Amino acid sequence: MPDSIMYQGDYFLVLEADQPEQFQTPDQLRDKLKDLITAKPEICPRQLAKFSSFEEKSLYLRDNYCELDLGEEGYLQWYVVRLEK
Repeated sequence: MPDSIMYQGDYFLVLEADQPEQFQTPDQLRDKLKDLITAKPEICPRQLAKFSSFEEKSLYLRDNYCELDLGEEGYLQWYVVRLEK
């Protein structure tokens, strides 16, 4: 059985079109996703329709997806990383 620490991460590596890579905390990424889907709800995957609040949608998106198509603006990708062993 795998050690549960393999699934824990401290930060997310965030890749965005025409931007340098960034490290963000889980809360920072949640807030970024929340701002994006609040401003442009049409970019939300259909599976998020079952959630009533943007907070729930952004948490589910952060924890269950790794990419968001921003349309003409490009894309947003995120990967959980652990900086210490």
